[in-house]
Amino acid sequence: MPRNGGTTVRRAGAPEVDAALRARRRLRGARRIEPAATRPARLRVVDVALFYGERSGGIRTYLDNKIAWAHATPGIEHHLIVPGPKRSHADGRHELPSFRVAAANGYRLPLGVGALKSTLRALRPDVVLLHDPFWGPLGVCSVAHELGARVVAVHHGSSALDAAGMPGPDAPWRAAFRAWMHHAYREVDAIMSAVDTRDDSGRDASIPLRFGLHPAFAPVEPAPARGDHVLYVGRIAREKGVFDLVRAAARSPEPWPLRLVGTGPALDRVKALAAELGLGRRLQLRPYIRDPEHLAQTYRKAAAVVMPGAHETFGLVGFEAAASGAATVACSTAPSARVTGSLVHTFGAGDVDGLLHAIQDARRTPPDLPAARALAREMTWRRALDAELADLRTLVR
Repeated sequence: MPRNGGTTVRRAGAPEVDAALRARRRLRGARRIEPAATRPARLRVVDVALFYGERSGGIRTYLDNKIAWAHATPGIEHHLIVPGPKRSHADGRHELPSFRVAAANGYRLPLGVGALKSTLRALRPDVVLLHDPFWGPLGVCSVAHELGARVVAVHHGSSALDAAGMPGPDAPWRAAFRAWMHHAYREVDAIMSAVDTRDDSGRDASIPLRFGLHPAFAPVEPAPARGDHVLYVGRIAREKGVFDLVRAAARSPEPWPLRLVGTGPALDRVKALAAELGLGRRLQLRPYIRDPEHLAQTYRKAAAVVMPGAHETFGLVGFEAAASGAATVACSTAPSARVTGSLVHTFGAGDVDGLLHAIQDARRTPPDLPAARALAREMTWRRALDAELADLRTLVR
């Protein structure tokens, strides 16, 4: 049966005619949609992620937890396509040839979109999730629709976030990124996001982007003693608000240590700014932490964990730290700040004095451990991904 739900008339002795008709439909870009009744109960989902670096943050955390969840969930056949050092296909993970472009985070640039398209044709997905708008989005949509698959753009970034990471004034970059996103998202069937996407894409998000918590991110008994330092965990980049955090530390009347965990393109500029503002040995640098248990312990031992970025499209660090029982500070624009509620001390975007006051309040306030425990118990990855699967099933009907 063709996937558009029509009827195939087969003529004896002429299979080449059917093949020719199928080829012509593909050339015309016809979408062959299989009726819901004929689709398998086991949904075949393919995640395509360009920014899946060795030390990347929220996107990799989401995908790694999704892989583990899918292995234990009978209703999904899951595949992940990412750039890799060479072509490799094993156990649902497909690495396509690329070269390294960002040593600090392990990001890689694919060698075109040909290998991506051929991999999608081999996998024949029901749903493709695009985790960025830069890896051949229109070509991916064309191939996916040819196969009768739906395409979901997962909006992890924003024009404001991307522009803040570029040199020079934000306004021209923001306009350019917004125009590109409108172009990249025009053929997708749905957008998944935790933030309003209308400005960036001209369309509303119809599927919520949900995150969960690893079991390590929960309070422990007895609660460890909090140190005197203020902690930042994440990519050290301008768009993540680290320069405002350094300026807030320099304005503090209390000489608490500022500890940065991670690396990134702005590391040298952050060190130069700290030296210029007289922080001296107050600035402490620590390497990236992958292990969730170690990371949760690191959160709990800080006087305050700070997520200073104004352009977070979720804000996983603030989410994890609050659930771990750490005193937490986040910009009021972060979606995770709305989820965590009173567990997080907030400040307005761009307000360095407000950031400092929020840090001072967090350092003085004992964390609400019962509320943190309730958050950790409720916001599991299984719950988040089960709900996502239900939404994807609705999309392909």
